[in-house]
Amino acid sequence: MKVLGTGCSSCKALYSTVQDAVAQLGIDATVEKEENLEKIMAYNVMSLPALVVDGKVVAKGQKLSVEQVKALII
Repeated sequence: MKVLGTGCSSCKALYSTVQDAVAQLGIDATVEKEENLEKIMAYNVMSLPALVVDGKVVAKGQKLSVEQVKALII
């Protein structure tokens, strides 16, 4: 899983939320934070933060709760 963002507070919050969701689900997953704009642009995302699961953008430009993230990653 990747959280795409430039380091803004919303991006950091989503990264933390994703880590919490993974821990609550008890799954073995790696959560990465991608801040490189060239790599972010490769996902064709114009709104940040964005969440990528298994190479697919599943959410972008919105604040997500732990419950919403859990629904997206299971």
